[in-house]
Amino acid sequence: MAEKKKMEFNIIKNAPTDGHKGYGIGSLSLENVSPVIIDVEEGTAAVDIGAMHARSVVEKGIKFTTNREDSEGGKNYWLVWVTIEQKPEGGYYAGVTACEMVVNREKRRGYKILADHVNRMDKSMKRKIMVDNMDEKSKHVLADFLRGFDEAMWNRSDEQLRNELA
Repeated sequence: MAEKKKMEFNIIKNAPTDGHKGYGIGSLSLENVSPVIIDVEEGTAAVDIGAMHARSVVEKGIKFTTNREDSEGGKNYWLVWVTIEQKPEGGYYAGVTACEMVVNREKRRGYKILADHVNRMDKSMKRKIMVDNMDEKSKHVLADFLRGFDEAMWNRSDEQLRNELA
């Protein structure tokens, strides 16, 4: 039986076409995207780079399904994709999108829609602000986190972001 060919995805740092006469054209650079995990119950936010490959501390050891009932009684989390870009005056939060996750550690089950997580990461990279699905408490946690990380970046960010998280 022939071995099934694996699909691979290359993450190319910096300018994808530097010195490669065409190689890497159309490749995505994930350099400026950071996953922020918000624990709704605890009211905390932290960057967890492991989330780039669905391997955050929250996700490890959990079998995820698209059936919300599988993780009933679990904790709610938001995975927020934050894309940082540069303006002449400095960096700013260009794209911010939020995805829902529920994790039940006892059952080792979780709820998330992987396609939504991937699509929202893409939207963040395309400089979209999509946080209207978040609860008010989590919006405040995210606003405080982003402001606390770098207030100047917060102030240079689009007014839409500040308004939606206010």
